[in-house]
Amino acid sequence: MSRVKVVNPNADVIGKNHAVGMNIQAAKSLMGVVKSNLGPTGTMKMLVSGAGTIKITKDGKVLLDEMQLQHPTAALIARTATAQDDITGDGTTSNVLFTGELLRQASIHLAEGLHPRVIVEGFEMARDRCMAFVEEFKDKIDTKSENSELLLNVAKSSIRTKVHQKLADHLADIVVRCIKCIHKPDVPIDLHMVEIMHMVHKSDMDTRYIDGLVLDHGARHPNMAKRSEDCFIFISNVSLEYEKSEVNAGFFYSTAEEREKQIAAERKFTDDKVKKIIAFKEKVCGNSKKGFILINQKGIDPLSLDLLQKAGIVGIRRAKRRNMERLSLACGGFAVNSVENLDEKCLGHADLVYEHVLGEDKFTFVEGCKNARSCTVLLNGANDYTIRQIKDALRDGLRAVRNVLEDGAVIAGAGAFEIAAYNDLIKFKKTAKGRVKLGIDAYAKALLVVPKTLAENSGLDVQQSIIALLEESNKSGNPKVGLDLSTGKCLIPKSVGIWDNVRVKRQLLHLGSLVAMQLLLVDEVIRAGRKFNKGPSDPNQPLAM
Repeated sequence: MSRVKVVNPNADVIGKNHAVGMNIQAAKSLMGVVKSNLGPTGTMKMLVSGAGTIKITKDGKVLLDEMQLQHPTAALIARTATAQDDITGDGTTSNVLFTGELLRQASIHLAEGLHPRVIVEGFEMARDRCMAFVEEFKDKIDTKSENSELLLNVAKSSIRTKVHQKLADHLADIVVRCIKCIHKPDVPIDLHMVEIMHMVHKSDMDTRYIDGLVLDHGARHPNMAKRSEDCFIFISNVSLEYEKSEVNAGFFYSTAEEREKQIAAERKFTDDKVKKIIAFKEKVCGNSKKGFILINQKGIDPLSLDLLQKAGIVGIRRAKRRNMERLSLACGGFAVNSVENLDEKCLGHADLVYEHVLGEDKFTFVEGCKNARSCTVLLNGANDYTIRQIKDALRDGLRAVRNVLEDGAVIAGAGAFEIAAYNDLIKFKKTAKGRVKLGIDAYAKALLVVPKTLAENSGLDVQQSIIALLEESNKSGNPKVGLDLSTGKCLIPKSVGIWDNVRVKRQLLHLGSLVAMQLLLVDEVIRAGRKFNKGPSDPNQPLAM
């Protein structure tokens, strides 16, 4: 009888003989769920919620977030894998596969009577060696030089694993343009400066990059210009509507003339601010045909809109705060809080501002901003789940390119790192002494799960492909040999532009090993928490805690 049962008779206990087996079985089952989604040739999963909404994806993070995992071990592995995606933006599926394969390889030695602690020691030695090998294997780049082609290939390598190739190549070009727009030397890249808007409209290939901003509302006056070129952008946070007093006050008048004077005085307060903006517009535009766009965070009442329209000003009211912050970064200038002493320095500029109506929704496009530090990606798709799929792929592509610029290095993809690391560990195993060699050998074999799965998902002969890769890597002077998914033969990833992120590989080796080692050292699984909301058998008795 378990000692836990003596202390708590109601506890559920899985004993030493079954705890490790349960953990290994859970990891293998979760690995089997996501295995078919790895790589550009992987298949997709259709997720249907209780409300009937559909999501078609092969993004590992989306799958693990949406699936309701009940098994504690599977949930632990899933949370660890999604944590890697939160940190690095990729590697979720690979993390689950690597963790599951480590436990599967360990189970072979456990069945022969090897103690889990010995295997864990071997895993720790192999992990440390692999982490050092990453530094030797990576290719450094000069982040200050023009790396458009390299960044484009990094984006393609990431996005092709999420969507079909034609769309992936289109999105990769958009991703590189976005990163170039917001990247400044020696300044951390803030991906929040890339605004992502979507329209359920046209096809996914109509998704485009906009060197400016898209506002999800339009001008409120029907006669205002729908299209303006060579525009000044005036960003303000000034109320241009009838103001109520901030305190409760009573105004008394004895004649109708006094009432009219009071109303005129109240109206004059707002009209004066509008007239100052109109005078400012006439000062900067003069007799030219340049447009003048007023984008105000606060309200503009109908009378003020009418005055602005007659002066040739396009007035957009109640702009969202996030748009106000990005407008100054995209167009230049800055937001003003008062119309007193206006200066031309506060104005931004855009080549084109136009309104687009889609059904009952209005969108205002602000395009052609010079020296923009913020940009917009407009997603188009025939339905909601297509747009969600594009958004997930775009998010991963942006973070993949950002990682390269922050790491200052890339690492060869197509399974090249795993093959090279396997060969390195086999050599390293000869320097180890004792039974830890078995742990190192299991770790080396677990690394091969990535190229094996890539070959399997491409319909290739797994054994033949892996043997060919290992032989080519050993005999060639260049160990950076990857798998060609279309032919099953060897290729040089650098020559075809297949790159992975260095930090993704580091996190994969670290987190995958950590979870596997912890699960191997579990000797009992105890469910001994309090049972809440359990009513007493006798209604006269108090609720048991």
